[in-house]
Amino acid sequence: MSYYDGTNEVEYVKSFERSAVSTVLKNVYLWMTAALAISGLTAMVVAESPAILNLIFANSFTMWGFFLAQLALVWFISARIHSLSIPTAVMLFTLYAVMMGTTLSSIFLTFTTASITNVFFITAGTFGAISLYGYTTKRDLSSWRTILLMGLIGLIIASVVNYFLNSEMLYWIISYVGVIVFVGLTAYDTQKIKQMALEVGTNEDAGKRVALLGALVLYLDFINLFLYLLRIFGDRD
Repeated sequence: MSYYDGTNEVEYVKSFERSAVSTVLKNVYLWMTAALAISGLTAMVVAESPAILNLIFANSFTMWGFFLAQLALVWFISARIHSLSIPTAVMLFTLYAVMMGTTLSSIFLTFTTASITNVFFITAGTFGAISLYGYTTKRDLSSWRTILLMGLIGLIIASVVNYFLNSEMLYWIISYVGVIVFVGLTAYDTQKIKQMALEVGTNEDAGKRVALLGALVLYLDFINLFLYLLRIFGDRD
C-alpha cells in the first residue's frame, strides 16, 4: 500500500511541475504577443506623425543615439532580470517594445503596407513552426549555440560594412543568412527557455522572471526574422 502511495505522490509532484512549466511557457508567449502588439501599434502611430519621424530619422546622431539606447535597455533588462521587481521589469519591457515600435515605423516609409502585413503573417507562421520544433524536439540544440553566435556576429559586422559599401549582392547575402540565423535562434532559444522553466519548477516568482526574459528573447528573434524576411519579400514603395 505504501508503495502505491509513494508512486502516486511522485506522479502528483511531476504533474504539478509540468503544470508550472506550462504556465511559464504560456506567459512567455502572452508577454511576447503583447510586446509585438505594442510595437505594431506604436509603429503605425509614429509612421503617421511626420514630426516624430523627422525628430528621430532626419538626424543620424539622433537615430544612432536612439538605437544605442535600445541596446542599453535590452542589455539592462537581461542582466538585471533577477534583481528587478516584477512590475519594474514589465514596465521596462513595455518601454522597450514602444521604442522598438518607434524604430520599426521606418519600414512604412520603405515598404507597402500590404507587403508588411503579408510578411508579418509569413513570419508568424515560420516562427510558430520553428518554436514548436524547439519545444518538442528531443534533440539537444545546445551544440547550435556557437554556430549561431558566430553567425550573429558575422551579420552585425557585415551589416556595418555594407552600410558604407551599399553593395546589393552583400545586401541579399545578409538577408538570407539573417533568416537562417534567426530561424536557428528561435528553435534554440525556445528549447533553452523550456529548460529554464523546468529548472525553476514551482517557484512562482522565478517563473515570472523566466517568462519575462523568455518573452524578450523570443520577441527579438521574431522581430529580426520579420525584418530579414521583409528585405526578401517586401514590396518597396
